[in-house]
Formats: sequence, C-alpha cells, structure tokens
Amino acid sequence: MDKDQYEAFIDALLGGDKTEFKDWEKDTPYFDGCLPIEVMAERGRETLRHGPMKPVGLTNEHNPTVKPYAIVQLRQDNALATLYNMVGFQTKLKYGAQQAIFRMIPGLENAEFARLGGIHRNTFLNSPVVLDHTLRLKAEPRLRFAGQITGVEGYVESAACGLMTGRFAAAQYLDTPIESPPQTTALGGFAGPHYRWPPCRKTQFSTHEH
Repeated sequence: MDKDQYEAFIDALLGGDKTEFKDWEKDTPYFDGCLPIEVMAERGRETLRHGPMKPVGLTNEHNPTVKPYAIVQLRQDNALATLYNMVGFQTKLKYGAQQAIFRMIPGLENAEFARLGGIHRNTFLNSPVVLDHTLRLKAEPRLRFAGQITGVEGYVESAACGLMTGRFAAAQYLDTPIESPPQTTALGGFAGPHYRWPPCRKTQFSTHEH
C-alpha cells in the first residue's frame, strides 16, 4: 500500500461495523499478543505499520526504488496453494464489513473469501492454586488438565504439557513413582512442587485468524 491507500484502509477499519460483546463479556480484557486489527488501529493510526503491516524487508521487483508505506502478508494455507491467510488480521468486524474492507487491499479487489475472521474466548485455570504438581485438580484428583487451559502458550508447549500429563496418568495407573520435570525446564517450573510459572492469567479474549 502507498500512504493514501493505507490511510483509507485505516479510516475503513475505524468506521466498519463490528460485533458487539454481550454484557457479561464487556469487562474481559484482550490478550495483547493477539489483538484485532481494528483495535490496534484505534490505538493510533501508525500502530499497524509497526505491527502486522510493517513494511520492512520487502522490495517490489517490478519497481525496486519505490518502497511500500504498508504491506499485507499472505501465507499459503493448503498444499494446493488455493487458500491463503492474511497474516495478523484477526478481527471482530462483521462479515459484510470484512469483505468490503479487505477488498480495499491492492491485489485483493476480486478475492473470494473461503473463511472470514472471528473472535473466541480463551479461559485459563489458576493452575498454581487449583492443580497439584501432577496437574490433577486438587478438588477432584481423578481429573487432570493439559494444554492451553493450564496456562501454557503455543502449540509446542501445549503438546508437551499434554504428553507430560499423559505420563503422570500412566505412572499413576501403573503404580510407579511420578517425577516432575527438573525445575530448570519450562514445564518443570510450571508443574513442579514450587511453581515458578506466572500467576494465572484471567480469562482473556484472543482472536482466531482465518
């Protein structure tokens, strides 16, 4: 995008129809690492140019002397290369507004949208308080928790937490000693008897990228 295109895009984001939260959702904070693009735009017109639309490291091979004012990254989303994801474009714009506004992006004027963006709610347990060092629920020890709900973040971390919880469950079933990971490891700091994981985050809104 050049400057005029970017400014028009920001105006459209700020003025676009957005999904409203229910009364019981309104006090729930966003997760700052995954903000909707229109919320970032509300924090300042240049915010997106320093975030997902940062125009750094790219050169137009057809006109290498002209640098873009802002960019939109597309990420291949399937093996056939028929679907692409707009990177960092989480949003709570209504579907009609999404299609109209995103078609303002140069090159996407005639885009067909297979999926549109949405927003979901992530809930985290206060793990250091309610879980023991083998990730059992203290109030109901027959239940164990794993993955994102325990407070870990990321696909690898969630998978590792699930594997660890499975080992704890297997060891209990086989009546063998249960050992927590070393305290020097990320999961050990979380699941060990002396928690070093940050106190549980409150329920937060994050957004799902489509």
